Amino acid sequence: MPQEFDSATAFIDHVETLVREIPDGEREIIAIAGAPASGKSTIAGQLEAQVNDAEPGSAALLPMDGYHYDDEVLVPRGWRPRKGAPHTFDVGGYASSLRRLKANGEPSVAVPRVDRDIEIARAGAIIIEPTARLIVTEGNWLLLDDEPWPMLRPYFDHTVLIVADMETLELRNRQRWIDYDFTEEMIKAKLDDNDMPNARLVYERSMEPDWVIRT
Repeated sequence: MPQEFDSATAFIDHVETLVREIPDGEREIIAIAGAPASGKSTIAGQLEAQVNDAEPGSAALLPMDGYHYDDEVLVPRGWRPRKGAPHTFDVGGYASSLRRLKANGEPSVAVPRVDRDIEIARAGAIIIEPTARLIVTEGNWLLLDDEPWPMLRPYFDHTVLIVADMETLELRNRQRWIDYDFTEEMIKAKLDDNDMPNARLVYERSMEPDWVIRT
């Protein structure tokens, strides 16, 4: 059974303690999965910041969203309305970055990051240095038990699933699109056709994690 945390703070404090035990020259990867708007990015960022406050340069972020296919791929295939669904990611490219980071045999590793204002991944936007003993990676599908996603599991030393109820997730996703000035029609399409189906799939098809956080 997964260990459960009733707050992000308790989880982050727990992981910070574990990081101190990682031997010099070694590296561990923690995968934080969850539905859209469950709080993955926020918790991942808070974890990275707290670990780095204690030991500067010892943690780094690897966002899965940087491995979205570009619209030049999604549009011709008719996938643009489902951007963010499992089939709209370069899973092999993401796995390659995980493999390089796990090996920690290079002076640095450049990884992409999504620019949310324009919904485009910027290549090489994050440089991960060899001093980072903890890699914090987050995304919806890190624990998905559907091919090809299980190929990622061997790279993860620790796995986390963030759990929130569907009503809360719908409210959070709705607010996200309101903040982007979407019309009510656009918001409804996002929620009904993408966000909430993705949320249900995360919780129905994710493999059992090591830890669970309830938000």
